[in-house]
Amino acid sequence: MTSTRLNERHIAGNALPANSSIALELLAPAKNLECGKAAIDHGADAVYIGASRFGARAAAGNPVDDIAELCRYAHVFGAKVYVTVNTIIYEDELSQTEELVNQLYDAGADALLVQDMGLLEMRLPPIALHASTQTDNRTAAKVAWLASHGFSRVVLARELSIDDMADIHRCVPSVELEAFVHGALCVSYSGLCYASQYCFSRSANRGECAQFCRLKFDLTDSEGNVFEHGRHLLSLKDMCRIGSLERMVEAGVTSFKIEGRLKDMSYVKNVTAAYSQKLDDIIKRSHGKYRRASSGHCRYAFTPSLDKTFNRGYTGYFIDGHDTGIASPDTPKAVGERVGRVKEIRGNMFTVAGTAAFANGDGLCFFAGRELCGFRVNRAEGNKIYPLKMPKGLQRGTELFRNSDKAFETALSGHSAERKILVGITLEDTAEGFRTTFTAENGTSVSIEKSIEKQLAEKPQRDNMQRQMAKLGNTPFACNSFSTIPEEPMTFIPSSVLAETRRQATGKLVEALLRKAAGRQDRNDIRNFDVKPENIYPEATQYNYNVANSLAKAFYKEDGHTSVTPAFELETPEKAQIMQCKHCIKRTLGRCPKHGGKPANWKEPLFLRMDDGRRFRLEFDCKNCQMNIYAE
Repeated sequence: MTSTRLNERHIAGNALPANSSIALELLAPAKNLECGKAAIDHGADAVYIGASRFGARAAAGNPVDDIAELCRYAHVFGAKVYVTVNTIIYEDELSQTEELVNQLYDAGADALLVQDMGLLEMRLPPIALHASTQTDNRTAAKVAWLASHGFSRVVLARELSIDDMADIHRCVPSVELEAFVHGALCVSYSGLCYASQYCFSRSANRGECAQFCRLKFDLTDSEGNVFEHGRHLLSLKDMCRIGSLERMVEAGVTSFKIEGRLKDMSYVKNVTAAYSQKLDDIIKRSHGKYRRASSGHCRYAFTPSLDKTFNRGYTGYFIDGHDTGIASPDTPKAVGERVGRVKEIRGNMFTVAGTAAFANGDGLCFFAGRELCGFRVNRAEGNKIYPLKMPKGLQRGTELFRNSDKAFETALSGHSAERKILVGITLEDTAEGFRTTFTAENGTSVSIEKSIEKQLAEKPQRDNMQRQMAKLGNTPFACNSFSTIPEEPMTFIPSSVLAETRRQATGKLVEALLRKAAGRQDRNDIRNFDVKPENIYPEATQYNYNVANSLAKAFYKEDGHTSVTPAFELETPEKAQIMQCKHCIKRTLGRCPKHGGKPANWKEPLFLRMDDGRRFRLEFDCKNCQMNIYAE
């Protein structure tokens, strides 16, 4: 394959002493087995994938056999596979869930992402548990409480700032912190959105989100005055924190999560490669303080570009504690990269002022007022664009975006990356024949001994030995060094014997790496904190605990919560709070008095109104910079 870049990942993986450096993990999404393998090939240290049921993306389920195959593929590189079992579980599903968890453990899964605390009352195998972001993890007290119940890792709420992350790490340093760095955003704190359930009987806590937040709304006041009409007032841009990655590392985050278990393969390849390269750069400059959590060198046949991947525009999203420019109220659709402005329009053709190169089949778009309009390029000749049909509203000076780059997609559709573990190969003369030793970059080593008839070589052997041993082809390995003892062997070894030895050594090394990866963390080994239960949610919103089965109810009772309201999905409260949002419509519209906004002449409370007339009351908790949304 043609290469444009080689990632210099000279890491020693698990061979390093436990406390000599901090392992950093890039965690990529996997819609299916193929996406999971592609994520590993493009630099992921771990992938997360949904099983056949009980994952928070109902449309992204996978059979256990596929997960087992993905585990074997990942584990060769020391990469891990986490499985999402992060929906709330209904009573009649408890036995199926327990059976599934045991199957996933047998398949080799390294950890489960969990929301429903009822799982902790089951007879679980000794598998590591990660607290999903669905468990609303925004305080050090909550993280410590989760650790006290055996969670080795906590996925932090997306809304937290760098300072919030650092504070949690200082308070609970022994718990691994995972944080999102890229992808689509939920406007509500995860696990606390009931809008889809309330409006469409589709529970976000069951993986069936109907994307209520991407709909159009009118903003009205208590007297029925309309201040915004037909706008996507809850729709956010996509997260991109590649520029903040180093600060997150310094704050104590060790796993960096890319959103997208419903995204296609090209998204996974491109975004994973971009963040992998950035993480490598941070590690290289750390002078040994940090290392990658897995082994292998990635070689790419393309140059990653986040602007070319599906996005609604990007935001760092509260990473610095404020929310400037996080909303995308004009469209919930992908906008893509800026490519220039319309220079001139002539008949069925127009020209573009800019440096972008175009291809037949590109998808371009532009804003006509507040509406995003899109079209396909039928033919491109330099900066001359011939659409199949000239789009309405296109004018001279219109800014153009490309949300589908045909050439880039073509590059990603093929064999766009390969990942190899560097090995050192030594061939040593013995009394009975010779010994070959393969040593992987993480320190794992295997040897093959052969007995052969001793024959003096008629000509030098070393170059042929190196050539034969380095033919690692479709294996996961690449030869990094080759040596012989003595330096110039005198014994003749046929090429066929060398080739057979190489095949045996690579097979044996794969199995050794898999055995090394099999030493998974037992959740019973995790430190238990003496943490008393915290009543996080007020009496009026006790359904926020999302208790949907008897085991979850028993768990909270044992933990000191004597009365917890059943989940929203089981009993719908009247005029319930259906969202808690860090995003504030007042601030987006420049009307937040706390941040210098201009006063408005509306009469509060304010309401969001859907096309069908249903209204939702807005409550502004300015002390905590939080906007709550209530059903009416």
